[in-house]
Amino acid sequence: METKNGIGKVVGALLAGVLTGAAFGILFAPEKGCRTRRKILISAKDLADDFKEKMKDEASELRKKADDLENLVKDKVEEVSNNIKGKVDETTKH
Repeated sequence: METKNGIGKVVGALLAGVLTGAAFGILFAPEKGCRTRRKILISAKDLADDFKEKMKDEASELRKKADDLENLVKDKVEEVSNNIKGKVDETTKH
């Protein structure tokens, strides 16, 4: 429990620092507000696009792992089925 609480505090402090830094950056920016807002909007869109791309890559990798697991399970089921058939054949021959 201490670890989760400690991580939560670190993440909270990091988030507070980021928000504080962003606020000060906007307040003391050397450019006009409309330019600053435009830059923030462009950066946010770029960040969102990067996030979407990473999520697509992760989803693709997860699909590949799921397919590999499905094939492994199919192979194991077939192997077990063949073993059972072999045992049944041996039993019925005797």
